[in-house]
Amino acid sequence: MGRITLDKVTKRFGDVEVIPPLDLTIDDGEFVVFVGPSGCGKSTLLRLIAGLEDVSDGQIRIDGQDATDVPPAKRGLAMVFQSYALYPHMSVRKNISFPLRMAGLSQEEQNRKVEAAASVLNLSSYLDRRPGQLSGGQRQRVAIGRAIVREPSAFLFDEPLSNLDAALRVGMRLEISELHNRLATTMIYVTHDQVEAMTMADKIVVLQAGRIEQVGSPLDLYHTPRNSFVAGFIGSPKMNLIVGAEAERRDAATIGIRPEHIAVSAESGQWKGRIGVSEHLGSDTFFHVHETGLAEAITIRAGGEVALRHGDTVWLTPDESKIHRFDRDGLRIA
Repeated sequence: MGRITLDKVTKRFGDVEVIPPLDLTIDDGEFVVFVGPSGCGKSTLLRLIAGLEDVSDGQIRIDGQDATDVPPAKRGLAMVFQSYALYPHMSVRKNISFPLRMAGLSQEEQNRKVEAAASVLNLSSYLDRRPGQLSGGQRQRVAIGRAIVREPSAFLFDEPLSNLDAALRVGMRLEISELHNRLATTMIYVTHDQVEAMTMADKIVVLQAGRIEQVGSPLDLYHTPRNSFVAGFIGSPKMNLIVGAEAERRDAATIGIRPEHIAVSAESGQWKGRIGVSEHLGSDTFFHVHETGLAEAITIRAGGEVALRHGDTVWLTPDESKIHRFDRDGLRIA
């Protein structure tokens, strides 16, 4: 079991309240991602759940039991950090088995658990190597293996892929998602990368300044953002946000339109502009259109074969059914 409930959880450093009273429920077996800009409180919130930071007010319950003042080692949680935190002088086998040795398990039981974890993580042939002989992705898998053998009720990941290059990040992202499918254990994952959040999560928690802006599935947040902050944060490239006359005539303070919901033409359309930087990705091209009078730049998504060049004059037409409207407080208008 791995149900975690936060009830009015608050964190203060001195007189500074970094996490205002916050409520959140993470169901057993869910893959939940905390996402938000740097300094939004996502890692602090994870450390509160882990017990590495003291709760100023409120209660944390794990499987219905009050864990607010329970020491980290007794919460039944396993944390995987951004730094691998491996012992360089120990073999992979000894690194993975370290928490089992500390718990006093027999050598036979240690071997069984280590070999099972290594099999799941494709590390069986590396058990006798030391961390310095492994790639970054392999070392991260060792750190995850050390968490797996503890058989926790939940895994806590604090930006575990930040030290990896782009290709390894994609590979490890898939491996962690597959691991979740195999183990069916609760996982809480912190990242500033909303692409990781969108591709991995069952449920995303978007944070800003310690407050929860929205909780929902990736597609819920993508299609029905609660406010303009979530609209502009979730999605890559991000949603175009427009103020002024175009918003007012749609009875809003701000309107949003995603790049894939804007048609582009060299002949006619609703908004006139000039092509700036183009990002060619093969199957898709992202054009940044300037001089529209709407925003500094409007980003559009087009097919990879669209023949437009820097400086070309174009016309843009938004899909009216896909326009998001927000009021003066940034809240979604139904």
